[in-house]
Amino acid sequence: MGGYARKDKAALAADWERVYHYFPRLAERRRQEAGTLSGGEQQMLAIGRGLMAAPKLLMMDEPSLGLAPILVSAIYEIIRKLNAEGMTILLVEQNANMALGVAHRGYVMESGRIVLSGSAQDLRENEDIKEFYLGRPHKSSVRGEKRYKRKKRWQ
Repeated sequence: MGGYARKDKAALAADWERVYHYFPRLAERRRQEAGTLSGGEQQMLAIGRGLMAAPKLLMMDEPSLGLAPILVSAIYEIIRKLNAEGMTILLVEQNANMALGVAHRGYVMESGRIVLSGSAQDLRENEDIKEFYLGRPHKSSVRGEKRYKRKKRWQ
């Protein structure tokens, strides 16, 4: 469906091959209905469909949601490759470790508001990010305090 409106047949065929190169499992299942694919295969299909539109910007919302860890690693490796090829990717992800591993820049949102932003490296090194999103408490951890509001700490 992603390539439905495209007219250049040669470029379309090249993009088919590109998608099948990234997701060989889809090539094996090309005749299977999308609804019968596994969760990981459906995620691959969604990304492949987006790539078939030949976008300059690929927006992804929770590409790791509900996937086995090995599939998450495979999806993120493809995200890295697409970005290295020059594609801009806007990634919304709760898996902060994975997201910051591929991102150039990050934004932390709470209750629909951006509370912190910076380079991925700066965010990975931020003590609050380590504690609240990466699962690594630091010396002055406040996790035991009942009424602590995280947003006060961002200011």
